Amino acid sequence: MSLFAIGDLHLSFAAEKSMDVFGGSWENYVEKLIAGFSQVQPEDTVVLCGDITWGMTMEEALPDFLFIDRLPGRKIILKGNHDYWWTTATKAKKFFAEHDITTIDILNNNCFFYEDYAICGTRGWFFEESKNEEHDRKIMNRECMRLEASLKAAGDREKLVFMHYPPKFSNYECPELLALLEKYEVKLCCYGHIHSAGCQFAFNGMHRGTEHMLVSADYIQFCPKKLI
Repeated sequence: MSLFAIGDLHLSFAAEKSMDVFGGSWENYVEKLIAGFSQVQPEDTVVLCGDITWGMTMEEALPDFLFIDRLPGRKIILKGNHDYWWTTATKAKKFFAEHDITTIDILNNNCFFYEDYAICGTRGWFFEESKNEEHDRKIMNRECMRLEASLKAAGDREKLVFMHYPPKFSNYECPELLALLEKYEVKLCCYGHIHSAGCQFAFNGMHRGTEHMLVSADYIQFCPKKLI
């Protein structure tokens, strides 16, 4: 078995918001995703680091979920800033069951075990995202609580963290989230969200004992990154 990660699929089979319009590496990106997932075996696990679909509701996103379900491997998904369909994990699980979607799990206030590792994570947050300090602080505190709940659920296993927003980017750092990575001795943190020219400012490397890795789809050529 192998563990992979990729973020920001931005699927839109029903939402009519294809990323093809951006040209460049996004041209024919669905075909590129299919080719990239060809390395994944049915027994493997792929973590999708947010921005799964442009669908505004689960019903609108259904064709995208069915596409993901048909891709090889077990998929663990977490919320991105463009996942407007997201309501609660309970509703998503019920929706998947009603439509016979069997290979997608939700990472939210929980963790999943992979061999001797624990797959933990949350969306994260850019503290300056909304320019509203009170609003930002509320969201940041909630994301920290979710990440710590996930890390606590992991017990003594080696912890791997997956987020949508990077906790460290260019000159920006999120001290609250970085402190949790250090406290729980997280060895690897994968994240998405960053695209195109912004990738040159992404942080890839070690920080306080944690390796940080950008896995947005266009950055890794739409080919899931093998981690283990």
